[in-house]
Amino acid sequence: MAIHRVWIYHFKNAFLNIINNRLIHAVSIGTISVSLLFFGAFILLWVNLNGWVVQWGQSMTLSVYLKEGVERKATEKLESALKSLPGAEIRGFVSKEKAWSNLMEMLGSQARLLEGIAKNPLPASYEVLFRDVSKHHIDPKAIKDKIERMEGVDEVQYSEQWLERLEGVIYFVELAGLIIGALLCIAVLFIISNTLRLTIYSRRDEIEIQKLVGATDWFVKAPYMIEGSVQGVLGGGIAFCILLVMYSLLPVKTIHLFGLPLMDIIFLPKPYIIAFFSTGFLLGLLGSFIAITRSFRFESR
Repeated sequence: MAIHRVWIYHFKNAFLNIINNRLIHAVSIGTISVSLLFFGAFILLWVNLNGWVVQWGQSMTLSVYLKEGVERKATEKLESALKSLPGAEIRGFVSKEKAWSNLMEMLGSQARLLEGIAKNPLPASYEVLFRDVSKHHIDPKAIKDKIERMEGVDEVQYSEQWLERLEGVIYFVELAGLIIGALLCIAVLFIISNTLRLTIYSRRDEIEIQKLVGATDWFVKAPYMIEGSVQGVLGGGIAFCILLVMYSLLPVKTIHLFGLPLMDIIFLPKPYIIAFFSTGFLLGLLGSFIAITRSFRFESR
């Protein structure tokens, strides 16, 4: 029961100090929120890119581009060959007119740049999906070579070619996220530790009195540890809410390419949300520990 009362006293002391120094703490929490918001945005970007690569790694899409003026008999033979491939599913046929319409839609206000083109240069194509690539032991290069030798086929592209290029982008995003995340975490530690050092300095007389009446170092330090943790959690909470609002305001949650769904934009999964708040809490705790260690070491000299 005595321990229970002690912790109530510590939490009461911590919150009273936050209220009494609300301007300093508000600036600190606001700066922490901005830092963690950038960090959270990088995590969100990485989660979506990584999830897309994993999803497309388990399946494969094949774009079969046709030559100009290909005969109906050749397309029927091609359709039959595509359907006979293991795990293949023809998602659709994109005509030259549909491909042009999709391009105009993608360009939006910039579509007027295409007004000078007299003839539609885009080819018709078949979009083929392969599910469970590893299960069917699909060799995309062999399929590409086989289909390209068929009559009426101009070129074949498969999604793994794009994934190979995208892996470099993801590695860059991951590396940049780690570097920026580390710098932001250092900034948060600096902000929290300096904010608490100011409050410790303003209450140095009170601390001296507590020590004179027999209070232990950890009894004096505990409220400041709580203050730092509260700053970290509140900063993380505000950053999370802003990130959630920004995600909710996105006009589209699915990115399409030539009329086909390419990527679903998802929010942070639960484990990442827990890790996000835990990061704020731990940074606050560590920042307060640094502040009280340096402050009490200075005062003991």
